[in-house]
Amino acid sequence: MSLDVPYRSIPDMFLKRVAATPDRPAFAHPAPDDSGPVWLTWAQVGQRARAVAAGLHGLGVGREDPVAILSSTRLDWVLADFGIMCAGGATTTVYPTTEPEDTTYIVADSGSRVLFAENPAQAAKIAGATLPALTHVVLFDGTPDPAAAVPQLTLAELEERGGRTLADDPGLIERLTADLGPDHLATLIYTSGTTGRPKGVELLHGGWCWEGVAQAEVGLLRTDDLQYLWLPLAHSFGKTLLCGATHVGLPTYVDGRVEKLVELLAVVRPTLMCGAPRVFEKVYNKAVTTAQGAGGAKAKIFAWGVRVGKEKVGLEQAGRPVPAGLRLRYALAEKLVFSKLQARLGGRIRVLVSGSAPLSKEIATFFAAANLPISEGYGLTESSAGNFVNPPGGLRIGTVGRAMGDLECRIDTDGEILVRGRPVMRGYHHLPEDTAAAFTEDGFFRTGDIGSLDDDGYLRITDRKKDLVKTSGGKYVAPSHIEGMFKALCPYTSQAVVIGQARNYCTMLVSLDPDAILGWAAGGPLEGRSYAEIAASAEARAMVEGYVAQLNAKLNRWETIKKVTVLPRDLTIEDGEMTPSLKIKRRGVESNFAAEIDRMYEGSLAEI
Repeated sequence: MSLDVPYRSIPDMFLKRVAATPDRPAFAHPAPDDSGPVWLTWAQVGQRARAVAAGLHGLGVGREDPVAILSSTRLDWVLADFGIMCAGGATTTVYPTTEPEDTTYIVADSGSRVLFAENPAQAAKIAGATLPALTHVVLFDGTPDPAAAVPQLTLAELEERGGRTLADDPGLIERLTADLGPDHLATLIYTSGTTGRPKGVELLHGGWCWEGVAQAEVGLLRTDDLQYLWLPLAHSFGKTLLCGATHVGLPTYVDGRVEKLVELLAVVRPTLMCGAPRVFEKVYNKAVTTAQGAGGAKAKIFAWGVRVGKEKVGLEQAGRPVPAGLRLRYALAEKLVFSKLQARLGGRIRVLVSGSAPLSKEIATFFAAANLPISEGYGLTESSAGNFVNPPGGLRIGTVGRAMGDLECRIDTDGEILVRGRPVMRGYHHLPEDTAAAFTEDGFFRTGDIGSLDDDGYLRITDRKKDLVKTSGGKYVAPSHIEGMFKALCPYTSQAVVIGQARNYCTMLVSLDPDAILGWAAGGPLEGRSYAEIAASAEARAMVEGYVAQLNAKLNRWETIKKVTVLPRDLTIEDGEMTPSLKIKRRGVESNFAAEIDRMYEGSLAEI
């Protein structure tokens, strides 16, 4: 059955939302003192976005002209994006952590006419580059450099120019967007990629509008919700949430400061939050290590509550009734244990959504036990991020849910997941051969992920097709599955990377969670030591090896981890070890820690 999408483009959807609910809260930014959200109504957002659009039109931006945004997640990003859309342009997204070389490449390859930069430091990333298409840089913060090779102005100046234009020509935006249709280019999102140079993914207005409607149809977004949006808006996950919020009219607090997330959840008190698994892992680690650190009765009560919650979840997942006695025990567990975790997330959470990377089944079960069920979803940049999701009230832990809307899915003969539908990209920018290789002859997109569909249409991801490790003994190993298991077992873990390709056994690199490991060291001989000193200690190694032994007990013989190395630091985006969406870049990790890996394969072990 076809999904009814009543919009021809993003500006059509946006302007209809502004007209329908002008006085309702739309987007908020943090108060200067972090005392709470400062809200703008849809009318105010509409007025500012129209001014940005008219300003861009005055700078020469026309139909489908790319305009880049190089900034962290903030309200200005949203206003710039809506402004680009209402000018008829196409948003090119650039992560704020992108190095100058790749920033220059993206701005050049996209042919961006204007660059929105968060501040002069971000704008400096293109200094000295040859960018013939780029005519202006617009700064969110800071003072324009009059000596810059590309003329600079502030966002306020751009809006002021646009406001004057609209005063003389109030119908400009309607004319610019009147014939903008579903097949016009809306965004160019360059895949951060785990290997190779980023590729520009061409995504169309029709796909984004489909995303907005599909999210509402599945029950993820409601008009009475309040969303906390911290995800990178340069990522397709963030963009699809903007589309959903616009279609539904969902009030959304926008704040990309991840270090402030836990603190501000209690202030903002959202009902809806989406995130990458790493955020939920940190919440889990904090809850577990705090309980273990308390010791005595508190630790025992926590462990009892988790057991009760998991027992309840196990019955629910099996479709069996929860006995009255268990319901009573769970009510007590929620009061004594889980209510504290719920309060830490603001006390009003209705839906949590996880995407971008695999969510550990153990962590998903823990959150469900805490009455904070996580609806894991699945999608790719090439398919506008939102393709599958566990619907609220229909959670199946270990799956990424059912296909959204009218998206088609089939499993290829080698297990690869194939999808077809409106949210799928037009192609890779300037890369016709790569585009052709990404699709089957009948138009299905090759996701590169391996999975299976159950009888009810729930999709289970087993691994990345190209990330499967084949040992020298000919055995295939799914590293992300093992890594997820270990992170759920060891609450002091930040990242785990399984090594084994063409090797005769599997090993693992482990980085420790800085907050959790300092808490673990408190009160012992390592108290007061630095992260690096703790990581290098015999005590930390023994602790990690103990959890590896627990992991190995759950694995097939050829999957077991024979040696482990505790890394002296956490993995970072800046060192090329993580993508901005917090996926592991295996090549980067293996290159940066080649010496540590080689040491784990010194000597000899029997082939497995």
